[in-house]
Amino acid sequence: MSIRKRQLLVARAQPPQRPEGRFTEAFFEYLAGECRLAANTLAAYRRDMRRFQTWLAGRHVQSLRIADLSDFVAWLHSEQLAPASIARHIVALRMYLRYLQLEGILQENLAELLGSQKLWQRIPHVLSPAMVTRFLAAPNRHDTFWRRDRALLELLYATGCRVSEVAHLSLPDVHLDERYAKCQGKGNKQRLVPLGTQAIAAVRDYLDHERARLAAHAVASPTWLFLSRRGRPLRRETIWELVKKYAARAGLPDSISPHTLRHSFATHLLAGGADLRQVQELLGHASIATTQIYTHVEQSRLKKVHSQFHPRA
Repeated sequence: MSIRKRQLLVARAQPPQRPEGRFTEAFFEYLAGECRLAANTLAAYRRDMRRFQTWLAGRHVQSLRIADLSDFVAWLHSEQLAPASIARHIVALRMYLRYLQLEGILQENLAELLGSQKLWQRIPHVLSPAMVTRFLAAPNRHDTFWRRDRALLELLYATGCRVSEVAHLSLPDVHLDERYAKCQGKGNKQRLVPLGTQAIAAVRDYLDHERARLAAHAVASPTWLFLSRRGRPLRRETIWELVKKYAARAGLPDSISPHTLRHSFATHLLAGGADLRQVQELLGHASIATTQIYTHVEQSRLKKVHSQFHPRA
């Protein structure tokens, strides 16, 4: 039997590929290239679509009705996913079906008829200034890279940056003499964040006494600010582990994360009298509505205003 004939027989024996399956990878290329979604968002949507494919269990997307999509949402609830996660699944599905519609696979996008998840506004956990002081002092000389770790924690609290923004900082981004750093946030948007005196001192101490030792293990001269023991960029997961480690040492709750420092940064600024718009700019929020949650957290200033100005306070 000729090779060509064997290939034809194998092709006939294989089940036909579902049309939408051919577009899955192209969909993510579309999200990255056309929609310019961040890498973390793409990774989350990829996980969401894998869960959707699991639920499909071999069915064709073209055969789905709105009742089926409602069943999918109910299935997500049965998986005990968080409301925010379910909301993101719906958004990912809506974008995927819209893409299939643009490619002519679907006539209409039934996911547009799915209601958005109503999310309860969760009040973020915030550290008190005394707790922050204890936490930032947790790295000590007994830790292998205590100067790096202290500079990392100081920078997280001083700037209010997301953990991914700090992980991606490079040496040219940090201007200690000018007292600011340039970070890249969601949607590749860049912003300048001021650096406080203690953060500058901690970063300078790390650069003078420890970073060169870490960089010596790299194959090429690394430009990242924070390096691992092998001279590679410090991963987001490693930063999470370090925060958990020093939070436990400082006697703080297990729920502490790098984002807790971001919440504390914003809340302490508002408590000190900062304007909400200024805090929005420092955090890199696209909408002031996202920043407004901190007005619910910081009540001391509101109580002071009430007692000072209300006639029956």
